[in-house]
Parts: sequence; structure tokens; C-alpha cells
Amino acid sequence: MPRLTLDQELQNISDDMLILGSMVEQALVASVQALKENDMDKSRFVQEGDKRINFKRYQMEGDIITVIATQSPLTRDLRFLASAMNICTELERIGDYAKAIASANLLSGGVSMPGPLVIAYKMGLKGADMLHRAMTAFIEGNADAARKIIYEDDIVDALYTQLYNACINRVIEDPRNTDRINYLLWAAHNLERSADRVTNICERAIYVKTGFFEYENQIPQL
Repeated sequence: MPRLTLDQELQNISDDMLILGSMVEQALVASVQALKENDMDKSRFVQEGDKRINFKRYQMEGDIITVIATQSPLTRDLRFLASAMNICTELERIGDYAKAIASANLLSGGVSMPGPLVIAYKMGLKGADMLHRAMTAFIEGNADAARKIIYEDDIVDALYTQLYNACINRVIEDPRNTDRINYLLWAAHNLERSADRVTNICERAIYVKTGFFEYENQIPQL
């Protein structure tokens, strides 16, 4: 196949990845806005939007498989395509987390705890910002930017710890808060996992640029 055709296919996939990333980013922000504002309609909107995210993910996987099968890409192009397929899965999972946050809001009937909710909102905005920059780093092949974003996961983890401690204090103050706190912690766990998925995207961005996974020589502690 002519190189011009492959280049166009790669550009189409890059464009679609940014569209999918934007859909997921918007879902994540909307889910924490709804949680913070007790907005049930917005939570239902996030739930419904998850179907569009899923459809886009599987559509993209089909397109990527077609390019690999018909154009025989080599080296960096193949790394890009394989990583793009992996990132589609990561994005779809983050979309699932946004849907779970919306479900927590709907099931709780409104958490109505301003202090802890502000922390959850900060977690969501931070995760969405990391996601936006991670997708840009992947498309632009910017490994240095991707490395910096990975370290920012510690900020989300710190916010999660802060939220957890605030929730425990609320339960100690009044055990009747337990049910609402459980829903909030469920939402916060999904936010923390979203940031973890973003770090996976960053690792893929580094892999496409450098040709290896920087953590591959690290022996895990069992």
C-alpha cells in the first residue's frame, strides 16, 4: 500500500482517539459536577453517554485492526497502532468509572456533604486535566510530558487520602452518615482508578516514542 494511504489512516485514527478522549474527559467532569451539585439529570446524562463511548471504542478497534491487516505497518507505526488499541480500552474503562460515579450519585439520592464533595470534585478535575494532557502527549509523541503526568498521580492519591479521612470523621461524628459516605467513597475510588488508567496511557506514549516500557526492568515486590 502507498505510504500516503497509511499516513492518512494513521491521521484518522489519531483524530478519532482525540474525539474518544474528549468524550471520556467530558463524562468524567460531568460526573463529579453532578455529584457535587446533587444534579440527578446530569448523572443520568452521563449514564446514557457511556453507550456512545462504548460504541466509539469498538468502532476504533475495528478500524485499527483493519489498518494492521491491510497496510502491514512496521516499527513505530505498529507500536502506535497497538498502543492506540490499548488506549481505547483504557479510555472506555475511565468512561465506566464516570458512569459508576453517576450511579453512586443516583443511588445515594444526593450525598449533600459539601466538604468531602469539594475534595471529590478536585480529584475529578485533576484526573480530567491529566487525561487531556496524556492524550496530547500520546498523539504528539511527547515522552517527557508523559513522564511528568505520571508523577501527578500522587496528587490524586493524596486527595483520596484526604477525602477518606474526612469521611471517617463524618461517620465518627454521626453514624447515620454511613450510607452516604459509602456512596461517596465508591465514587472516590473510581476517581482514583481513573487517574491510574491515565498513567497507563502515559506509559504507552513513552513506549511509542522510545520503543520500550520504562518500567519493564523493575522487579515487582511480592
